[in-house]
Amino acid sequence: MPADIPAAQVIGVSALNRLAREALETGIPLLWVGGEISNLTRASSGHLYFTLKDAQAQVRCAMWRNRAQLLAFRPENGMKVEARALVTLYEARGDYQLNVEALRPAGIGNLFEAFNRLKDKLSAEGLFDPERRRQLPRFPRGIGVVTSPAAAALRDVIATLQRRCPQLPLVIYPAPVQGADAPARLIGALQQAGRRAASDGIDLILLVRGGGSIEDLWAFNDEGLARAIRACPVPVVSGVGHETDFTIADFAADLRAATPTGAAELASAGYHAAHGECRTLELSLTRTLQRKLESLGQRLDRCALRLVHPRERLRRAVQTTDALRQGLQRAMRTQLERSAHRQAQLAVRLRNRRPDPARSQQHVEQLADRLRRAAHGRLDAHSRGIAALGAHLQHLAPEAVLARGYSITRDAAGNILRSAACASVGDTIRVQLSEGELSGTVSGKR
Repeated sequence: MPADIPAAQVIGVSALNRLAREALETGIPLLWVGGEISNLTRASSGHLYFTLKDAQAQVRCAMWRNRAQLLAFRPENGMKVEARALVTLYEARGDYQLNVEALRPAGIGNLFEAFNRLKDKLSAEGLFDPERRRQLPRFPRGIGVVTSPAAAALRDVIATLQRRCPQLPLVIYPAPVQGADAPARLIGALQQAGRRAASDGIDLILLVRGGGSIEDLWAFNDEGLARAIRACPVPVVSGVGHETDFTIADFAADLRAATPTGAAELASAGYHAAHGECRTLELSLTRTLQRKLESLGQRLDRCALRLVHPRERLRRAVQTTDALRQGLQRAMRTQLERSAHRQAQLAVRLRNRRPDPARSQQHVEQLADRLRRAAHGRLDAHSRGIAALGAHLQHLAPEAVLARGYSITRDAAGNILRSAACASVGDTIRVQLSEGELSGTVSGKR
C-alpha cells in the first residue's frame, strides 16, 4: 500500500483498482509474452480483443485500432503469437489484462534478431553504402530475371514488360526462391547472369519474388547472396515481397522496388518515359508542322494576290515609264530656268563690282602719303622718348652722382662701407671720387 494511505483508511473500489493498475504498470516493464490466440473478437471500432493462453494459464488482451491496423498478418484463433504488451488493469471491471503494442507470429523474434545482426554487420562493412550503388541504364539492351520459373512474380514481371516495352529482350535465370537450398541456388543463378551478361545482351538484373511470411522470404536474407549482389558486374534491382517487406537483398541491391511489378517498372522506366517523350514530341511536331503549313498557306495566298498577267505588268511598266519621263522633263526644264535666272543675277552683280583703275590709283596715292606722314611722326616721337630716357639714365649714373660731390668708401677688401660701425680705428680705407681715388687710415669714428 502506498505510504500516503494509512492502513486504517477505507478506500473505494475504484481507488483500489486505480492503485492496482498503477502498481502493475510501474512494477512490470513492457515485455514480450508468447501464447496461443483464443476468443478473438474484432470490434467495429477496429480494436482487437482476445485471450492469450498456454497449457496452464490465460490472460485477456486488448490491441487498439492504431496498433492493429499496422499488423502485417491477420491474427486468427489458434495462432501462436508473441505479443509486446504492457501489463495493466481494466478498472471498470477489475480485469487484469495486457495492452498489446505489437504482435508477431511465434518464432519470428529470433529471425528478426538474426536479420538485424546480419544487417548491422554488413552495414558496418560498408556493403550498403549509397556511394557503392550503380546507376541503372536508362535504355537497357536486355533484362535478366533471377527467380523461380513457376513464381507469380515472374508472370507479373513479364506482363509489366509486355505492357510497357514489349521489344525489350528478357532472359530468365531460374532458381528456387524458398527452401533450404534456395540461397545457394540464387547465388549461382546471379553469378551465372553476371558471367553471361555480355553474351546474353543484358544490362540489368531483376531479383524478384512474391510476398510471404518472413520464413518464406528468408532465402533473401542470406549473407552470401548479399555479397553476390554487390559483386555482380551488372546493376541489380530487388523486388522481393510486398511494400512492407524488407530483406538483406533489398539493402545490398543497387535499387529496391516495393514489388516485382515495381522492379519491372523501374527497369523499363527509361523506355516508358521515352514513349511519353516521343508522344509529346510527336504532338509538338504536329503542331509545329500545322503552324508552318498555315503560315506557308497564307504566304501563298499573298503571293497569289500579287501575281498579275505579264501583259498587265507591261502596261503598268509603260505607264510608269511615261510618268517618269514626264517628270524628268519637267525637272530638267525647271533646273534650266533656275540656272538661267542665277546666271543673269551673277552678271548684274559682276557688272556692279567691275573695278575702276583711275579711282583706285588716286586712292592708293592718298594712302601712301598718309603712310609717310604717319611714319615720320612715329619716328620723331620715338626719338624724343629715347633722348628723354637717355638724359634720365645719365642723371642716375654713378659717375654723375660722384660729380655732384659724393664719394664711395671701401675697406681693404674692397667692400663698400655704408656705416661707421663697419670700420675700426686703424683700418685702411680707399675713397673713390669723381676724378681719382684716395687712400687713408681711420683715425677716429663719430
